[in-house]
Amino acid sequence: MTHELSVVGLMILDILGRPVHAIPEGGNVDFIDEIRLTAAGTAGGMVVISAKLGLDCLAVGAVGNDEKGEFVLDVYKRHNIDISAMQRTDAAPTSATILPVRPNGDRPALHNRGASDHLWVEEKDFDTVCDCHILHMGGTGLLDKMDQGQSAKLLKHAKSKGVVTTFDLIAPSENTLDLLKPILPHVDYFMPSMEEAEFISGKADPADIAGFFQDLGASTCIFKWGANGSYVSGPDGTLRIPAFKIEVTDTTGCGDAYCAGFVTGLRQGFDLEKSCRLGTAASAFVATGLGSDAGVRDLATTLEFMDTARTL
Repeated sequence: MTHELSVVGLMILDILGRPVHAIPEGGNVDFIDEIRLTAAGTAGGMVVISAKLGLDCLAVGAVGNDEKGEFVLDVYKRHNIDISAMQRTDAAPTSATILPVRPNGDRPALHNRGASDHLWVEEKDFDTVCDCHILHMGGTGLLDKMDQGQSAKLLKHAKSKGVVTTFDLIAPSENTLDLLKPILPHVDYFMPSMEEAEFISGKADPADIAGFFQDLGASTCIFKWGANGSYVSGPDGTLRIPAFKIEVTDTTGCGDAYCAGFVTGLRQGFDLEKSCRLGTAASAFVATGLGSDAGVRDLATTLEFMDTARTL
């Protein structure tokens, strides 16, 4: 069965609370308005939003044999995501993050790396994973085994099959550029945040940053830029996509939602600009609630918002 979208990479449990003004001193207690558990991650949050937007999705990730893993898989099943390629491991607990969300929507993170570091897609399984129209890989940087060259092999195989490839990363370090060099020649749409892209490239001007990654092989760069919207550089030139005017609650998962909206736009046959606008709309919805799956209900509602909401 050919899926519309295969999503490979970082799949975690998020534990979120808001609003958190400060951690109470000593053993004291403070009271907050909301606590949620969500299936999240650079791949996990993206696949949930993509499913909400109507795409037929295959999830390819690793979770532990623990209660956190059970929760993540149950969320996927409730959204009719194919979990046949999900892996369970006793080597580590399910990757998880505690997010005390500040009143302005910022979300510092406390992350336990866990099972995602043990994800390993064997070459004999490449055809199954790449039996799709679009393959999104998310989480390079926190995928220890896949980051040792296997991600590049998988993306190269996807391209050999005529699959459209989209790619996102997380937590860049001084080693990230070396991880990207063999990967980017097989990436159609490179989709980090502007902050991440600036850090990795060492450049400040968006055009220079995009040129840096395109010289490494990325076909099109889409830099997610918060309230600035997004910056797009492709073979036909550059675009600036404005953000929508919203009341921000929590920015967790906004970038993942952008990726989900974007690939949904591609599957709808939208051009590059309209696909980015749909990504922006999905991202805006997520920012209005708590957690990486907040706000987004379905494609029709998101399209209506995209066509009617005010931009910044």
